[in-house]
Amino acid sequence: MGHRSNINIQVELDEEKVPATIEWNAPDGGVEGMQKAKAILLGLWDGDEKSALRIDLWTGKMMVDEMNDFFYQTFYQMSDTYLRATKNEELANEMKAFAKTFHEKAIKALEAENK
Repeated sequence: MGHRSNINIQVELDEEKVPATIEWNAPDGGVEGMQKAKAILLGLWDGDEKSALRIDLWTGKMMVDEMNDFFYQTFYQMSDTYLRATKNEELANEMKAFAKTFHEKAIKALEAENK
């Protein structure tokens, strides 16, 4: 059997069961101490069921502008992952274009809301 590696995620909930703090580490990846995060999007693929499973958490300290940036960067990075996995440049570029359009619209929506 090969080497096992752990990614550890700790979530502290407030009295309303909303994440108050999110911390993580990955000792084998060079992240020894617990690192703070305001949000986490974790996707898992169940090959037997052919379905995606998700854990989406964010703290009350996560601001809307940060969420907009988080999603933009996540979409953009997913396009790079998709390209490495499939070699499909056309669809990867479409995903990047969507990410940019999403971010522009999210910024405009937040600006309009704050007027």
